[in-house]
Amino acid sequence: MTRRTFLAGASVVLPDRIATGLTIVVEGGRITDLVSGPREIGAGEVRVDLSGRVIVPGFIDVHVHGVAGTDVLEGPGAVARVAGRLPQWGVTAFCPTSLACAPAVLSTFLQDVASARAASAPGHARVLPAHLESNFISQEYRGAQPAQCLRVPGASPPASPDSFSAAEILALFERHRPDIGIVTLAPELDGGLDLVRALVRAGTRVALGHSGASFDEAQAAIAAGASHATHLFNRMRPMTHRDPGLVGAVLSSDEVAAELIVDGCHIHPAVMRVAIAAKGASRLMAISDGTAGAGLPSGARATLGGLPITVGDVARLDDGTIAGSVATMDRVFATLVTACDVDLVQAAEMCATTPARELGLVGFGLISPGAVADLTVLDDRLAVVETWIDGARIASP
Repeated sequence: MTRRTFLAGASVVLPDRIATGLTIVVEGGRITDLVSGPREIGAGEVRVDLSGRVIVPGFIDVHVHGVAGTDVLEGPGAVARVAGRLPQWGVTAFCPTSLACAPAVLSTFLQDVASARAASAPGHARVLPAHLESNFISQEYRGAQPAQCLRVPGASPPASPDSFSAAEILALFERHRPDIGIVTLAPELDGGLDLVRALVRAGTRVALGHSGASFDEAQAAIAAGASHATHLFNRMRPMTHRDPGLVGAVLSSDEVAAELIVDGCHIHPAVMRVAIAAKGASRLMAISDGTAGAGLPSGARATLGGLPITVGDVARLDDGTIAGSVATMDRVFATLVTACDVDLVQAAEMCATTPARELGLVGFGLISPGAVADLTVLDDRLAVVETWIDGARIASP
């Protein structure tokens, strides 16, 4: 038999308001009720006093490459190690995210994602289908993505027998389809629009990013079914008032939900406020874009897809190229509130509700009767005190 647990005394961030004096009743891994006032506890039931705390839906990070020294591309077991570390920063579910890489590396990564999803270890964040920052992105806007791994979807096979073809990558997409949730690509590449259509037909969520697409090219991709934008503003053609480009297409389209790297470094808070005003919290997903350097001290060394990085305000390759973030999702949530003038309800929507809805996760990302009891408990400084997954409390950081 399952026992009932009562989480009492905290301010509770609901989809439409912040409630005080509300007790969350948890049983069998789900929220069974929200009750007001004191509640008598029966035999075998547990009351957890969270007075002075704030309870929000568990954070869902749709774009994370690693954390605390582990990169998801390190090989078998890496995804599970990341899943075991993320709850200390309030994350209850995440999409392991790859870089453009060789077929053998991608195959190993996707097998590791499948294994981690099947194992689902207690106390670990839920492993969602992977987010692939794919081989099919722009050379000009690749950022830290390795140039030698980029391919054009409509190109002929390479002349060199030591290289690999676009077809080999696409074959892996097909073979591992159940464990691929999001594919980021540049639609302006030769064959890019056809690839958008093929992925959408197969049920894969297509993200536009690492791209030099014009406004018209982006509009065509959205019409073809692209519904996601990868780290809006970063590694894409800049927006101007006469040439809105991909950024303008995303900001003006209700069909696209966009990621924002909310670390206070990748995007100026004023620009984030503009994006939030343009699209609303229901069309934006706050992400960490965290690397293996996230959670490590400044100056620490780690890797990103086998490339050495150094921790600073962001992660950087040895040549100084920005290579992702070093933020964790608790910092993302706090930055939304403190630097972007977002209230707790909107911050919870961007960090949990919108990602859950966009990924089709029914019963996740909100605090409501019937929802899964994935919860993050914060103190008055918005630091994580404890995380609950499936109604079980995970040790605090």
